[in-house]
Amino acid sequence: MCGRFVVARATSDLLPDLLSGLSLPSTGPDLVESYNVAPTDPVAAVRLRHGERELATPRWGFVPAWYPDLKKRPQPINARIETVATSGMFRKAFASSRCIIPAQGYYEWVLTDDGKQPHYIHEPDGALAMAGIVTAWPDRSKADDDPDRWVISTAIITRDAHVAPGEVHDRMPACLTPDAYDAWLDPAVGADDALALLDARSLEVAHTLAHYAVSKAANSVKNNGPELIEPLG
Repeated sequence: MCGRFVVARATSDLLPDLLSGLSLPSTGPDLVESYNVAPTDPVAAVRLRHGERELATPRWGFVPAWYPDLKKRPQPINARIETVATSGMFRKAFASSRCIIPAQGYYEWVLTDDGKQPHYIHEPDGALAMAGIVTAWPDRSKADDDPDRWVISTAIITRDAHVAPGEVHDRMPACLTPDAYDAWLDPAVGADDALALLDARSLEVAHTLAHYAVSKAANSVKNNGPELIEPLG
């Protein structure tokens, strides 16, 4: 799975190809820096809106439009590539609201005799373009024209991690290559084609990943700093 990740540089520096031509805000998602992004945090995500790429800040944890309130659970942070196109919770978003979530790397944990040992997984020569889906939940207590009426949320799509060398966990984020950005974001590309594209490109990315053990300070969401991704030893 993917339950924590790192955005240690400005989004525009992580994936310049993805953000080329976008008018980036002077504050907000492009300036968020976190070495320990956790569920319910706002994350930077690129989606297609009215035919143009938009940098949004959805809440990490998928809240379907039919939920009565934000207290209802589950609010999944991940969606499996095997079922995302058919699941009642995800299929509408997968068909029409796909997104890309930039990251520098992510954490996974190995159970050892000394407890849970975090590992930092990353692409040594670049950043990760994690595939995701977004949805909008309407706050029915607010007026239709209230800009705060809609709560945007997201889930990261995962795949089998056994395709990756030196796997740490049985699941990993499904990541895209730059040549797949346009098709992935385009809702005119059907679910079957989008799945095939993601499966192929995420397999390519999986073979490039590296990992190393890091401090157990990463176990707590209260900790946040560059020391979290320094190799042990």
